[in-house]
Amino acid sequence: MVPKKSYEDTIEHTFENTKAVSDQDPFKEYIRESEPAKREKGYVWQTAIGLQAVDGLQPSKYLLDTAIRNIEGEISFEEAQQLLQNYYEEKPNTDASNRTEEADKVSARIAALLSERAFSFTPNEYMVIHKELFTGIYPHAGTYRDYNITKKEWVLNGATVLYASASELRATLEYDFSQEKKFSYKNLSMDEIIRHLAAFVAGLWQIHVFGEGNTRTTAVFFIKYLRTLGFDVTNDIFAKNAWYFRNALVRANYNDLKNGVFETTEFLELFLRNLLLDEENLLQNRAMHIGNILKEEDVPYITEEYSKAKVEESYEIESIK
Repeated sequence: MVPKKSYEDTIEHTFENTKAVSDQDPFKEYIRESEPAKREKGYVWQTAIGLQAVDGLQPSKYLLDTAIRNIEGEISFEEAQQLLQNYYEEKPNTDASNRTEEADKVSARIAALLSERAFSFTPNEYMVIHKELFTGIYPHAGTYRDYNITKKEWVLNGATVLYASASELRATLEYDFSQEKKFSYKNLSMDEIIRHLAAFVAGLWQIHVFGEGNTRTTAVFFIKYLRTLGFDVTNDIFAKNAWYFRNALVRANYNDLKNGVFETTEFLELFLRNLLLDEENLLQNRAMHIGNILKEEDVPYITEEYSKAKVEESYEIESIK
């Protein structure tokens, strides 16, 4: 578990660690490649590394160099992961607040999973993805959390989403999967399809099955699911807008009726339209902040783009099952 922190501490940590990400994307040239194998690997590495932003993590230069070697065909995904394992065994991390090792290892594992076409739309697949991503990083990898949690959200001005009760996680997860399996996309317009997909992924994420790593697991599962529906999903939307994706999930699951704040999938739908239809809707985190609805004079300014912020999750244990 990430140590419990106050909301103020988390925001202070965010500002202290905010830094501009280099405009140099080492994967751009590969994504533009005419050679399919290099283009595909460039995409999965770009996405895998970009997704670390949902937890405010940044990879090391060693990881980037290792990724390039994989794209160039010098090493396999398995060899890349082994190189990272060896690297961190030789240079053990003694600072609990330094999560670069997590960023590197999880990036490599996401890239490997996204490079595979095998997939089954089942709760077990969802659990296995979490286990594969976080084994050796979180002791609870691949298991249901057994405690209730809250999480103070910047986009909600410090309020929390109400996550599923620990005692109902398995039943809730199985119910969501069963409902999606029954759903038919036949004869739906693209607007209706995107609206439904937004509602599905928002509901899946809201369960928050795991103690940590929910957003990254959900993103990987969702990308693989979208492929089974015929979507290509080979652009940089996840890579460049991972924090927006997370904030959009939050806004899709939060109500404050007395203050006129209603859960909405409109932000997720904009994200999905860019992802699936190659539209160019403006994706701004500030636009989602509830201060815009509450008519506050100053919306807390952390970032216009997720890539300029490091946001560390700080879940608080609410109660034990």
